[in-house]
Amino acid sequence: MGVTAAHLLSQEGKKVALIERDKIASGDTGYTTAHLTPLMDMGLTAMVKTFGEDGARALWDAGEAAIDQVHEIVAGYGIDCDLSTIPGYLHLPDASDNDGMERLHSDAEVAARLDLPARLIEHTPFFRTLGIRFPNQRRFHPTKYIAGLLKQLEKTDCMVFEDTKAEEFTDDGHTVKAGNFQIHAENVIVATHTPIMGNSGVMSATLFQTKIYPYTSYVIGAEVASHAIPDCLFWDTLDPFHYLRIQNHGNSTIAIYGGGDHKTGQVEDTEAVYADLQRDLERLLNKHDVERKIVSRWSGQVIETNDGAPFIGEIADHQFAGTGFSGNGMTFATLAAMMARDWAMGKKNPWSDLLSPSRKKLFGGTLDYLAENIDFPYYMVRDRLRASEGTSLTELNVGEGKILKLDGERFAVYRDPGGEIVKLSAVCTHLGCLVNWNDADKSWDCPCHGSRFHATGEVMAGPAESALERK
Repeated sequence: MGVTAAHLLSQEGKKVALIERDKIASGDTGYTTAHLTPLMDMGLTAMVKTFGEDGARALWDAGEAAIDQVHEIVAGYGIDCDLSTIPGYLHLPDASDNDGMERLHSDAEVAARLDLPARLIEHTPFFRTLGIRFPNQRRFHPTKYIAGLLKQLEKTDCMVFEDTKAEEFTDDGHTVKAGNFQIHAENVIVATHTPIMGNSGVMSATLFQTKIYPYTSYVIGAEVASHAIPDCLFWDTLDPFHYLRIQNHGNSTIAIYGGGDHKTGQVEDTEAVYADLQRDLERLLNKHDVERKIVSRWSGQVIETNDGAPFIGEIADHQFAGTGFSGNGMTFATLAAMMARDWAMGKKNPWSDLLSPSRKKLFGGTLDYLAENIDFPYYMVRDRLRASEGTSLTELNVGEGKILKLDGERFAVYRDPGGEIVKLSAVCTHLGCLVNWNDADKSWDCPCHGSRFHATGEVMAGPAESALERK
């Protein structure tokens, strides 16, 4: 979260100081198995039960927006981090799991109702059991990705300090003490895996004790023959579940198999957890006659929440945090960075209420704003990440409008009948979505809530009350 937030804010022209207690990516970021998926650990049926269909769809869109952000960063800077688009499979561990079978059928029905790209299949690859196929998931090498982002930060006004522990936050929320030094800032983003409290108690003890739960997850790495295991993401219906993916490492292919989750500190014989996990992996590989060599093992921590969704948002005046990413650390850490960027820039974010650290547990239709604004989460972020329609004013014909990327910023640009250029902010003045050009009516229309603007920026129809900003 921290490196991505620093990058996004630097792109906004902010001066950023990034401090890290140890070495960057030396903690859980370096231990993640880096599944990039919008599917949360609780599953689709549970998401709908807890957050309603609108809330569940919004959470899915949040995950997809974060994955799109990762893809845009990798493509934009040519970061070599083995990013691949692959299918993901939620599957039965074996055909006798009746509870898992019921869940799969229920999740598939929910996916159809929410119009999500998922379908039930009789035989998943490799495991050959009933499962749900989710196309267009991602996997990558997390530390290569972070290293690539850090190289980009070197070109900005961002200062990076490793071996620098944040020890105390002042009461005004603007100052962080680190050893004998103080950092004064307009805003502070707490991007630690578990939000630190500092001496002033940034997040109440109640939130720590009753709403977030640290779990330890274990991983076995085994060298296998190339193409012995399909390049997919796999996770089963057990609780706790197991997960599998491969990673090319030099001339080797590594099978990464994880699971055995338990509340941190509540299992004494962790060697037995590793032994059970390795036995499960070897049993699975034996079934397919896959030769292997165990080459590594490690554990990492995941933070669960009381309702299954992350806590992302303002925790005190001028202070923002993200935690509770569960098994989707890289996905939701990226989302948290995007939300932190919007918060620091004073922009409305579609998930700020849904994921607020101060929210109460939500059920069904309590999210009225989502019920009335189902397109808002989808369009607000997707439009921000969509490709521009050009990069030069010469691409505009007379009487035409386009979203152009000029000097790194997107603008709504119109060439009037006399050939004069009108350059406007592309951000709707209602709640911050990006407008689209309506060629038939020669207007700028907002896909989120229907605001419309004349080609020259004046309000044509609400709910927006202010014109698009002239640039």
